[in-house]
Amino acid sequence: MKYLYWASTLLMCLIFAFSAQMYLRNTEMVQGFFTQLGYPSYLVLPLAALKILGIIAVLSRKSRMLTEWAYAGFFLDAVLAFVAHSVAQDGGHMIAAVAIVATAVSRLAYGQYYLGQEKT
Repeated sequence: MKYLYWASTLLMCLIFAFSAQMYLRNTEMVQGFFTQLGYPSYLVLPLAALKILGIIAVLSRKSRMLTEWAYAGFFLDAVLAFVAHSVAQDGGHMIAAVAIVATAVSRLAYGQYYLGQEKT
């Protein structure tokens, strides 16, 4: 379970870190994509910051509440990205689908491995 947790968590973190760095390095381009997908462009920078903070929360596991909120935010972000890219038919839905699966597997493995250890 430990290996499943770390493999899925690292994949999830890599996807969201790549996304955050794209948002920060190519803000105007990403804002254009957001507008095309029907989302407000002002969300780009706050989402980048939240993705970075979420990665820190998940990897540090210092606060159970922040970790849970990070997982919820990642899952919601990936689902919204999947729907938006599917509707736009631009091919971006596949990486969002991978992010959904990686986030779900990471959270389930976190619950089984790390939270299970707290009970014993």
